[in-house]
Amino acid sequence: MDYQDLNIWSKRAADWARDYHLNLRNQPVRAQTKIGDTAAKLPPIAPENPEPMEQIFADFEAMVPGATTHWQHPRFFAYFPANASPASMLAEQLANAIAGQAMLWETAPAANEIEAVMINWLRDALGLPDTFTGTIHDSATTTTLSAILTMRERALAWRGNKQGLSALPRIRLYASGETHSSIDKSARIAGIGQENLVKIPTDNTHAMRIDALEAAILADRQAGYMPAGVIACVGGTSIGASDNIKETIEIAHKHGLTVHVDAAWAGSAMICPEFRHLWAGIENADSIVFNPHKWLGAQFDCAIQFLRNPKDQINTLGSRPTYLTTLDQDDVVNYNEWTVPLGRRFRALKLWFTLRAYGLSGLRQRIRNHVAWAQMACDAIAKIPGVQITTPPALSLFTFRLNESDAQTETLLRRINKDGRIYLTQTRHKGAFVIRMQVGQFDCTLDDVMMAPKVIAELVKTAK
Repeated sequence: MDYQDLNIWSKRAADWARDYHLNLRNQPVRAQTKIGDTAAKLPPIAPENPEPMEQIFADFEAMVPGATTHWQHPRFFAYFPANASPASMLAEQLANAIAGQAMLWETAPAANEIEAVMINWLRDALGLPDTFTGTIHDSATTTTLSAILTMRERALAWRGNKQGLSALPRIRLYASGETHSSIDKSARIAGIGQENLVKIPTDNTHAMRIDALEAAILADRQAGYMPAGVIACVGGTSIGASDNIKETIEIAHKHGLTVHVDAAWAGSAMICPEFRHLWAGIENADSIVFNPHKWLGAQFDCAIQFLRNPKDQINTLGSRPTYLTTLDQDDVVNYNEWTVPLGRRFRALKLWFTLRAYGLSGLRQRIRNHVAWAQMACDAIAKIPGVQITTPPALSLFTFRLNESDAQTETLLRRINKDGRIYLTQTRHKGAFVIRMQVGQFDCTLDDVMMAPKVIAELVKTAK
């Protein structure tokens, strides 16, 4: 395949993409395949000789779409969305064509400088002060790992990177049980250890208890441990819980700890001023993550980290050997020094295209619609006999269950997803198995959202 072939097949792929998205409503949301079905259709070894693109493309059409869970389906109400607006997809095509490696300013000046401007655009759009700067990571998990590594090194005066952790004080981190599992994973990867991530009890609003947080910090210091940081959440994955950001930061800073705020999903909603009460006090956070790929239409992967003082993270993650220096430009910003990977994709391009193609006003209207429609769906589901709303909408996320038992609720979820018209997921809340519904797919309509109570009502009725 050469570049002339690329021209031909790119047009074919664009036609396929258009038809794929226009016809998604006619497809079941979740893949209706069994484990191993797709692998069984592939040859056990790679081809020795080139194969014609006609056959390759035909095999793709025959094998992939039917074995795909359609994240861009307008009735995808599971997890949080991984949106891909048309403008974002176009930008990704161009970034893929350029195929640059944006590890240094010198290797990708446009990518570097557009990234800096997009950080400022989004900072202002979310109502953050101009004291914040930031960078783009692949996902919130990597962002949180970067923040936790920085907490570790700051607490240890940057001795951990040089000496290792074995002879140094035992680091402690603090978060509530409503935070995402990526915090647990980051604590393990950072060498801090799962046992040193202290889960603070929550109050009746599911926020981390401030008194319990301070008590834990004081107790750990008394025991000879080294408290390093607090990870707070805004819009937790399970039920959408949010910590009291202002008071959490005040207590953490009082005791010399840094604060990373995980707003991976809910952060996008802060482009709407009426939702900013959910993170009141955010201006004093040390690090914040939100994912434009979750609710702003930027194609996965695209996580933004805002930093109040990037020097600590650069001191933790940065490395500038001779072969990575830019001659005669000692003060240049190289974003690889702010992140874990050296290699970096041109992620800022899809932000530039998306923000311009839809405008903040268009993106705000989508989010406001999703929040309002989630409330309407929740109200309708609450009227179904035998169904109980277990947590009311937090923005566009709510949970429910059947009154009878966990087993029957789980059976209902299996039937919903096997039916195919909508896709939901589960969590546990107060020990009970509950079903999550989150509205946020870029192209969903009110009719799509209200399909959920219709399907649930039908399946609950036929189960009796």
